[in-house]
Amino acid sequence: TRRGKKDAATAIFNLCIYQGNKSRAVKGGIVNPLTRLLKDAGGGMVDEALAILAILSTNQEGKTAIAEAESIPVLVEIIRTGSPRNRENAAAILWYLCIGNMERLNVAREVGADVALKELTENGTDRAKRKAGSLLELIQQIEGVAASTVE
Repeated sequence: TRRGKKDAATAIFNLCIYQGNKSRAVKGGIVNPLTRLLKDAGGGMVDEALAILAILSTNQEGKTAIAEAESIPVLVEIIRTGSPRNRENAAAILWYLCIGNMERLNVAREVGADVALKELTENGTDRAKRKAGSLLELIQQIEGVAASTVE
């Protein structure tokens, strides 16, 4: 049932708050089902999946698993079209995935993250604005248009 899924997601979220459980959850294979939930907007579990992925994205194994699940395009789509809280969580996950990883940053750029992030810096929550602004700076640097690289 829908209520059962939400209760299960709440339990997983609460377990993953503890640092030691993040790796266990990732090794247990939680990331792929969560990513599938992100892609099923009609399923009513996007909020919960994003919240759990946001916690897991702060863990190195979590970051790797989330990136390997090819989540970047769907995260960018959520930044573009989601609710304020979902846009914030998607931006935070994308930020954790891309910081220090040029390959992931390029994937984000290639799927149009810059446009979605620019809009988020204007209309997002404070946290979303910070994450979006930071990611935009990185994208501009790799595009060679950052102010410090213009001569």
